[in-house]
Amino acid sequence: MAIAVKSLDRMFNPRTVAVVGDSKARDFMFLKALKDFQGKLYSIQVNADSIKEIEALGITNYRSLLEVPEPLDYVLLSVPRRVAPQIVADCIKKGVGGVALFTSGFAETDTTEGKQAQEELTRMAKQANLNLVGPNCMGIYNPRIGLRFNIEQYIGTDGRVGVVSQSGNHLSDLSVLGVSQGVKLSKGVSFGNAIVLDSPDYLDYFAYDPSVEIIVLYVEGVKDGRRFFKILREVAARKPVLIWKGGQTEDSARAIFSHTANLAESMIIWEAMIKQVGAVRVNNMEETIDTLKAFIYMKRPRGNRMGLIAVSGGQSVVMADAFARAGLQVGRLSAASYVELSTFVPDVGGSFKNPLDVNWHVSWQIDLASYERILNVLDGDSNVDCIAAEVNMDIFVRRARSDATFQEKMLATLGRFRERSSKPFLVIINPGSYETMVPEMRLQLVAQGLAVYSSFTTAASSVKRLVDYWQRREAEDR
Repeated sequence: MAIAVKSLDRMFNPRTVAVVGDSKARDFMFLKALKDFQGKLYSIQVNADSIKEIEALGITNYRSLLEVPEPLDYVLLSVPRRVAPQIVADCIKKGVGGVALFTSGFAETDTTEGKQAQEELTRMAKQANLNLVGPNCMGIYNPRIGLRFNIEQYIGTDGRVGVVSQSGNHLSDLSVLGVSQGVKLSKGVSFGNAIVLDSPDYLDYFAYDPSVEIIVLYVEGVKDGRRFFKILREVAARKPVLIWKGGQTEDSARAIFSHTANLAESMIIWEAMIKQVGAVRVNNMEETIDTLKAFIYMKRPRGNRMGLIAVSGGQSVVMADAFARAGLQVGRLSAASYVELSTFVPDVGGSFKNPLDVNWHVSWQIDLASYERILNVLDGDSNVDCIAAEVNMDIFVRRARSDATFQEKMLATLGRFRERSSKPFLVIINPGSYETMVPEMRLQLVAQGLAVYSSFTTAASSVKRLVDYWQRREAEDR
């Protein structure tokens, strides 16, 4: 790991933070978000009206960054563009660990003034060897220590995912939406125009961060393609990397320049590169979160053969179609499995094929011990590499009416199986008549360590990405 990358650790794990220019007009967005920061938090503000309210928040304010009586590890700038060079100069004098510029209005405006201002900041930062994040970005997120830029982002516990995002909104959404799906971040950075630090720097840093097991990269463009490819290939050999390329069409390519002043490259080139380095391509927020669930909660697959459990004949057809269309195999079970199943599963209205149609009649009457035996049969089947089960909310609710402990016992059954099985296991919630109960059920399933999906199609696509990733890794290792 390069010395320059090692220096990033100071700003990703700061003990002291200063916010410059947060104001009443913005409702002290950053200062309020950082109220629970575990280190020392300072404000830099010269407006008298804002200072009064900042101090009412219990935050010490200074009129100059240079007045802060101790070293600063991380500084977040929320000042007008014309003021930014002066504050950056103070950061250099102060010897801060890193600076993030929320400030926008630079090259992304495609104006002479904006370009010149960006060139000035770039020159200042590079001459001083200053770690500058942005401009036109939201900065760093580290939930473990309460470092965030959006008060809606969770803090206090961290996850296993590192996010490198050119978009601040995407990083914010991933941290907020992901947690309800069981996806938590370890660290994240929004890097905007990337005039000094660019995506390869953050990728390299996360490659050596032991708290990061999986990396997500949202990128709109790169400045040094050769360096980007080299580092991405090295990082992808160490950890799974999910790549979401923004600007896949001509229309979105125009939007890219006005967002972060990047030019969009051909998706043909990106697709070839992603395949060559062994990364995983995702195309939107939903695919990113769904794929992360596969890597976080599913075990390493040995192949692409699925063992499926549905709750009706119609659902079994739809389920088989979804997984087969994704490129996964849905074949017959072994002869030994069919013999075992015939000893305890009634054949009236049910099917011993694959998917296993545990139909309405059977689902209503079957005891949990028998359901667990079905899971165990699939676990021991030599023709099955991955297992997926449908969870039907209608059945859950109706069974719970006659047995108040049913839901708890069923959740425990699924969780125990996921823990002891050597195969990837996931569940798909069918809401039935109880759509409003799905979020709570999802959280309870996630608490059991389960990958939970909202449709057969999203589940199948996620499993396919997981299988393809590990098959490529195995091929490379041979």
